[in-house]
Amino acid sequence: MKTELQHINFLYQTDSQKEYHISLSYQLFGKDLFSAPIILINHALTGNSNVSGEKGWWKQLIGENKVIDTDKYTVLCFNIPGNGYDDFFIDAYEDFTPSDIANIFLKGLEILNIKNLYAIIGGSLGGGIGWEMLAKNPDLAEVFVPIACDYKTHDWLRAQCLVQKFLLNGNDEPLQKARIHAMLCYRTPQSVNERFQNKFNDDKQLSESEDWLIYHGKSLAERFSLKSYKSMNHLLMNINTSGKDLNKIKARMHMISVDTDLFFPASEIRMCFEKLNKEKEDVFYHEIKSIHGHDAFLIEYQQLNTIIKNIL
Repeated sequence: MKTELQHINFLYQTDSQKEYHISLSYQLFGKDLFSAPIILINHALTGNSNVSGEKGWWKQLIGENKVIDTDKYTVLCFNIPGNGYDDFFIDAYEDFTPSDIANIFLKGLEILNIKNLYAIIGGSLGGGIGWEMLAKNPDLAEVFVPIACDYKTHDWLRAQCLVQKFLLNGNDEPLQKARIHAMLCYRTPQSVNERFQNKFNDDKQLSESEDWLIYHGKSLAERFSLKSYKSMNHLLMNINTSGKDLNKIKARMHMISVDTDLFFPASEIRMCFEKLNKEKEDVFYHEIKSIHGHDAFLIEYQQLNTIIKNIL
């Protein structure tokens, strides 16, 4: 079972006391709702609710006979309001924080009459929203798997998001330029150097690495709006789950980092694990080994599949 986009509409007051009519869209995959354990997937910055199937961005992980088996689970994914996948945009996006998105997702679950989840799995920004959700509702899920993310935005990541903000507010190809900068944060020098090895494209009179970056800039501009990118970058810049609420979370936690991640460094995620491991049971740490940096959670599927298979 795969549903097309479905919508929940409600009035929401943000933490900053602004009122919005929210159109929260979602998709379901796998078993019918309430017939199997439910896994909530929280998508990353340029992701969306289409996580499985032919065009699913996480189809290597989620599907029939995959690690997250749609013959065994109901998989639910909300679109972060403003990501544009459902043509819903937010003009005053700075009125919203990841705390608000967590509240909106929790409201969506309430309207769908879902009181408990088997698991919340989120990558990057989606994992940060997962932290916020569980800090607000510690009994919500049995298992929590935050991947390549932390419970808050640290200074290095905030600095990169600030550069993104400057680029996105420019006049000349802002989205393309921001994406090119982001690609260099998502990957590592070793990843780029090993892939391209100073090769030159004679037809285009460009190095192959430049051609690759320009392609990614244009490709995102064709499928993602500037308004949505600004909104998602703002959220990434402002993950701020209260540290004092983390040890109240009842879920078994499995933090997954990437050893070369420049966005959410493994050292920060390990510090969070070590802190929580002193305060509560059922906290585990896993590390993907890769030259590819932050994007390894979308590249190193063999490692990620093995880790998640053992968790579930």
